[in-house]
Amino acid sequence: MEPGDRYLRGVAVTLWFKGLGAQIAAHYTKVAREVCQLPREVQHLAWLDMDSDNGREYWTAMNLAGDYASANHHHIHRRLIRAMGATLLARVENHHNFAWKETHGGHELIVHRKGATPAGKGALGVIPGSMTEPGFIVRGRGFEGSLDSASHGAGRQMSRSKANQTFTKHELTRILKDKGVTLVGGGLDEAPGAYKDIRAVMAAQQPLVDVVGAFLPKIVRMADGGPGED
Repeated sequence: MEPGDRYLRGVAVTLWFKGLGAQIAAHYTKVAREVCQLPREVQHLAWLDMDSDNGREYWTAMNLAGDYASANHHHIHRRLIRAMGATLLARVENHHNFAWKETHGGHELIVHRKGATPAGKGALGVIPGSMTEPGFIVRGRGFEGSLDSASHGAGRQMSRSKANQTFTKHELTRILKDKGVTLVGGGLDEAPGAYKDIRAVMAAQQPLVDVVGAFLPKIVRMADGGPGED
């Protein structure tokens, strides 16, 4: 199936819990810069040794944040299913902006998928577009050249700060109305125009995933606008 050929009937719920993870990352980034002192221009490359107390503590905290997000997903899914009188047909859950211990080429690695999501052979995942553009349910092809990874979404073509300066609430309201989308939460930093063309992104990663289905957003709940990573 090519992206956009047909869309799934039903409801797809995609959720993000980025606040806790961002706070954990910010704290241990600060710790890493203090422990692993590098020249100013490369401070962002500071690391924590996984055999150190700080490294083990960070790994535990990161995984705890992932477990917390997963528990929230399941709780919200249960409440939505009950409120709608619906039947759960399938559940697809995958982290992104996360790290995993994996073996590639006979070596144990820590794979940090920033802007990416697992796409191991047979693994199901969700790759969303934007508030108004389709999202895709995919099955990983296990492409070793990408370390069993694929894009976790359309990806930004505009930073959050630039999007806040570029778009207006009136413009966003008009776009959402034209597309028939109800926005429950989300700021101008998440405006559709801030993202790349999801169809072009999907076409570029055909070696990485097979498209199982697609869905169009109708009710969108994102984090309210505010400062965040560009």
